Amino acid sequence: MTGGEELRGGAYRGRLAPSPTGYLHLGHARTFWIAYERARAVGGVLVLRNEDLDRARCRPEFVAGMIEDLRWLGISWQEGPDCGGPAGPYSQSQRLDRYRAAFERLREQKLIYPCGCSRRDVLSAARAPHAAEDEPVYPGTCRGGLSSAIAGEKANWRFRVPDGQTISFVDRRCGLQNLVAGRDFGDFVVWRQDGIPAYQLAVVVDDAAMRITEVVRGEDLLRSTARQLLLFRALGWPAPEYFHCPLLCDATGARLAKRHEALSLRALRRAGQAPECLRTG
Repeated sequence: MTGGEELRGGAYRGRLAPSPTGYLHLGHARTFWIAYERARAVGGVLVLRNEDLDRARCRPEFVAGMIEDLRWLGISWQEGPDCGGPAGPYSQSQRLDRYRAAFERLREQKLIYPCGCSRRDVLSAARAPHAAEDEPVYPGTCRGGLSSAIAGEKANWRFRVPDGQTISFVDRRCGLQNLVAGRDFGDFVVWRQDGIPAYQLAVVVDDAAMRITEVVRGEDLLRSTARQLLLFRALGWPAPEYFHCPLLCDATGARLAKRHEALSLRALRRAGQAPECLRTG
């Protein structure tokens, strides 16, 4: 592992960023334990961020549960919604003004445009196949513009990617990554029609504001890194380093998800599992 002292500004700052839409499972546990270990190895700071923008699915009991389960696993952090810190608030639902400011900067630069396409529209018009965990390449249907009525009321806002440009970065586990804009990923949503920032914009704003120097997360988000690097560049902010962890799968080969309730940390605790066994397993 490269030492945190070699990362931006000399001080390592990592983060845990669960979404409280269910209880954490073994896949989360492994990724978050790796993040904790990498921060601890260099005496760095670990930030807990509550990514609670999904109004329909986020619930208070899942917020309390994720904090309880992470502490049971043996993970500690120095900043978060439960303990505060200089970069707060640490719940995304309380940071909407920051996301709106970034959105307006992108709009002023004419880097984003309103899009009236539904998800079904995009899937039916997609130019290229895509992995199940990643969105299809957007065909550019609305790049030419929408009526002001649709743009003001029914539109998502997409970031216009530089078609044909290769976005390169060195992942600290997976090595050199080269992703071509317009081929491997297309124009992506940064602001939803319900007035909520999309994942890509929210995490960029937060990682910059919280001065995160390394993002540790699952390898299903490798392509999202290219999207986020474009946003960091557009907003004039330095980007963190990235470390993408292998995913855990169930007996059928399917990636673990919150629907695997029997493999949630909550269920394993109730079954008498010891946290040290999970950490070494």
